[in-house]
Amino acid sequence: MKLIVIGHGMVGHKFLETLLAGAAEGVEVTVLCEEPRPAYDRVHLSEFFAGKSADELSLVAPGFFENRANVTLKLNAQAKEVDRAARTVTLASGEILAYDKLVFATGSYPFVPPVPGKERKDCFVYRTIEDLEAMLECGSRAKSGVVIGGGLLGLECAKALRDMQLATHVVEFAPRLMAVQVDDLGGRMLRTKIEALGVTVHTQKSTQRIVDGEGATHRMEFADGSVLETDMIVFSAGIRPRDELARAAGLALGPRGGIAIDDACLSSDPDIYAIGECAAWNGQTFGLVAPGYDMARTVAKSLLGQSGTFAGADMSTKLKLIGVDVASIGDAHGATPGSRSFQFTDERKQVYKKIVVSDCGKRLLGAVLIGDAAEYGSLLQTALNGLPLPAAPEFLILPQSEGNARPAIGVDALPAAAQVCSCNDVSKAAICDAVAGGACDIDALKACTGAGTSCGGCVPLVTQIMKAEMQKQGMAVNNHLCEHFPYSRQELHHLIRIGGLHTFGELLHKHGRGLGCDVCKPVAANILASTWADFVLKPEHASLQDSNDYFLGNIQKDGTYSVVPRMPAGEVTADGLIAVGMVAKKYGLYTKITGGARVDLFGARVDQLPFIWEELIAAGFESGHAYGKSLRTVKSCVGSTWCRYGVGDSIGFAIALENRYKGLRSPHKIKFGVSGCTRECAEAQGKDVGLIATEKGWNLYVAGNGGMKPRHAELLAADLDEATVVRLVDRFLMFYVRTADRLQRTSTWRQNLEGGLDYLKQVVVEDKLGIGAELEADMQRVVDTYQDEWKNAVEDPAVRQRFRTFVNSEALDTNVVFMPERGQIRPATPEERKQRVIPIAVASI
Repeated sequence: MKLIVIGHGMVGHKFLETLLAGAAEGVEVTVLCEEPRPAYDRVHLSEFFAGKSADELSLVAPGFFENRANVTLKLNAQAKEVDRAARTVTLASGEILAYDKLVFATGSYPFVPPVPGKERKDCFVYRTIEDLEAMLECGSRAKSGVVIGGGLLGLECAKALRDMQLATHVVEFAPRLMAVQVDDLGGRMLRTKIEALGVTVHTQKSTQRIVDGEGATHRMEFADGSVLETDMIVFSAGIRPRDELARAAGLALGPRGGIAIDDACLSSDPDIYAIGECAAWNGQTFGLVAPGYDMARTVAKSLLGQSGTFAGADMSTKLKLIGVDVASIGDAHGATPGSRSFQFTDERKQVYKKIVVSDCGKRLLGAVLIGDAAEYGSLLQTALNGLPLPAAPEFLILPQSEGNARPAIGVDALPAAAQVCSCNDVSKAAICDAVAGGACDIDALKACTGAGTSCGGCVPLVTQIMKAEMQKQGMAVNNHLCEHFPYSRQELHHLIRIGGLHTFGELLHKHGRGLGCDVCKPVAANILASTWADFVLKPEHASLQDSNDYFLGNIQKDGTYSVVPRMPAGEVTADGLIAVGMVAKKYGLYTKITGGARVDLFGARVDQLPFIWEELIAAGFESGHAYGKSLRTVKSCVGSTWCRYGVGDSIGFAIALENRYKGLRSPHKIKFGVSGCTRECAEAQGKDVGLIATEKGWNLYVAGNGGMKPRHAELLAADLDEATVVRLVDRFLMFYVRTADRLQRTSTWRQNLEGGLDYLKQVVVEDKLGIGAELEADMQRVVDTYQDEWKNAVEDPAVRQRFRTFVNSEALDTNVVFMPERGQIRPATPEERKQRVIPIAVASI
C-alpha cells in the first residue's frame, strides 16, 4: 500500500510514530514536508527566543527515517494538487506521486486581518522557526514591538518580544485577553498580571491601517482615532485550517472551513483521511495538540486494521504565559443551563479561581484558574470522569484556613478508564497494568506507556497512581535516597543520630556502598550539620557540599556570588546600613532589598568573599544563611512598637526567634513570619512557621509556602504565650528535620504526613509519642553550639585558602563582565560578550 502524508508537523509525526510502532509491513510511506526541517515542537516554540535551538525543539528521534527503508521524508516539498480520480499528488517541483491512501496533516495558517499595510516590511506572523529567525533579526535593530491578538498564542508571542528586550504591546479586538478561555473577572486579573510584567495591553482596539511612523517604523491607526507607533508588528489573531488542497480536490468541508471528517477521521473520500488543525469533526476544528494526537492514533489504528474512533476532545488547557499560570476547564463560562459558579479572588496575590457546577451541585462542569493553577490536575479529572463533588465544593479552590485542609480527589476515586495523559491517550488502567508488569519507576512507566513524554503535565498524577498501585500489589515503594544508600533521608537521619556517626566516611562504611554521589553527599552533610552542629566547611565535610554551601554564598548566573548579611526581623541600625553601603560601594556590588526584608549584595567574585565578610563581621553582621538549607528569614511587621493596630511585639519576638533558630540545618529552606495583629502585614500564613498576635496571645501556623506551589499555613495552636510558642516550634522543626525527605519543604512534608494535621497536633502539641522533651533538647543543642560560618571561614587559614578562582594561580576570572544599569551593575548578556562590549571589567572592581 502506497501511503502519502501531506504535512509533517507535530500531529503528522505522531501519526507516523503510532503507525510504524505497529505491524506496518507492506506499507510504503512518503511524507511531504514543505518546511526545510522535519517536525518540531510548536507548543514550546517561544523557547527558541530563550536559547533553545531548532535541533533541541525537534520531535524526530535520531535515525527515525534513516533506519526505515519503507519511509521517505521529502523536505521543502510543497503539494500543489491532489487528483482523486488518478490518486496522485503533484508537487510544486512537478513530481507526481501515486497513492492508495492519503492523509492530510496540513495544519493551519495564521490569520492576518485584512488591514491595509499588513504586508509592510517588519510585519510578521508567529508560526515557524523561519518566522522566529526573521523576528530575531528585526528585534536586533528594533526598540518596540506589537502583537495583534491577545489569545494564547498572542501572549506567548508577547513573551518572545519581552525576551528580545523590546517595549512590548498587545492589541486585542475583544474587551479582554484570552476571551475564549476566561471570563470577564479572570480577564481583568490576567490583564493586571500581564501588565505588571512590563507588557502594555490595549483591548477593544480595531486596527484600521498601518502606515509609516514618525518616531518608529510603523504607525498603527485604530478605529477609535488613537494611534500606536512601533518598530515590529506580529500578527497572532488566530488560525485558519489549511484546507486549500482539499477544497480544490472537491472534498467536503466544514461550515467554517476545515476538511470534514467522520468518527474514523475519514473525509468524504474513503481513501483520504484528515487529522489535526486542518480537520473539521462535526463542524468543529481543534487548535490544541492533544485532539490532533487523538486523531492521529485513530487513523493509524484504522490503517493497521484495528478499531478506533475519534469522539471529540476536551479543550481544557493549562499554560504558563510569560510566567503567569492560566488554566481553563470545560464550561468555563457557565453556559450550561442551571449551572452555578463559585469564585475566589485575591487581588493582593493576583489570584482568581472559579468553578462551575451543575444545578444539582454534584458535578463539576468547568473552571478558570488565573495566577495559581495548582488544582488543575484534580479539577480536570473530576470534570472528565464525573466524580462526585464534596458537600461544599467551594473549598476545592478556597485557601486552607484555621486547620481546615482542602478536600482532595484521591487517585483511588479515578475510574480505570480515566485518561491520565491526554497527549498520548494513556489511561489509569494502562498505568496500573504497566506497574503490574514491572514498571515501578517513572522512567520505566514513560518508556512503557508514553505517559508524561510530551508536555509532562501529567507526571505528578502518574507518579501518584504508580505508587498507589505498587502499595495495592504489596510492592515496596522505593524511597531510597540514591544507589549508594538503600535508605530514605529519614532513615539516614536515624542511623547517624543513633549510631553517633560524625563523618560521611563512617556513614558510607557502615550503611552504604560505593563512593557516594551529588545526591547523597549534600544530604549527609545536611544531616550531620543539623545533628551535631558541625561547621559545614570542616575538612571532612567540605567536599560534600554543593556550590552554595561550599562558598557560603548563592552562586549567580554569571559565576559571581551574592552576600546576604543577617538582619533579624529586618531590623538594622543606621550605622549598620552605612557599613553595608560602604562594602557595596568598595567592591562594586549590586544592592537590592529582598522580599525577606534584608539587603542582598550581588556580583562578588569568589576571591572577594572573605574580604567582604571580614568587613561585615567587623560592623556586627553575620551570615544570613541565604545559601543554605536552613532558616532564611523571620519577616516581621513593626507590631505594637509603632503600629496603632498592633497588639503584640512582633519585632522583638521575631528577632528572638531568628536568633534562636539561625543555626539550624534542615531538609529545605525555612521561612518565618511574625505579624503583630490580624491585619497580617508579615504574611505569616504563607510561611513555614507563622505567628499572629491576638488579644489572648499568639496563634501558631505551620507548613505554609508562598513559593512555586503556594500553600496556606494551618493553625497548629492558638492563644499561646511566648515560652509555649518556642517549645512548640522547637518540636515542630525537629520533628520535620527528623522525618522529611530530601529537599522537601514543610508544606509538602505536611501534605504527605500520614494522619495529616490531627496527627501533627498530637505529636507536637499533645506529645502523643512522648518525644517532646527529646525534640526540645535536640534544638537546644543546636542553639547552644551555634557558630557564624562566615567568621569560621575567614579565621581558618585552611578554609580561607579555598576562596580563589584558580587553584594554581592568583589570576582573576575574566569571564566575569558587568554592564552599567540604573546606576548599578548587571551581568553582561551573551550578545554583549560576543560584541566585546566591556565597559566594566572584572579587574576594575
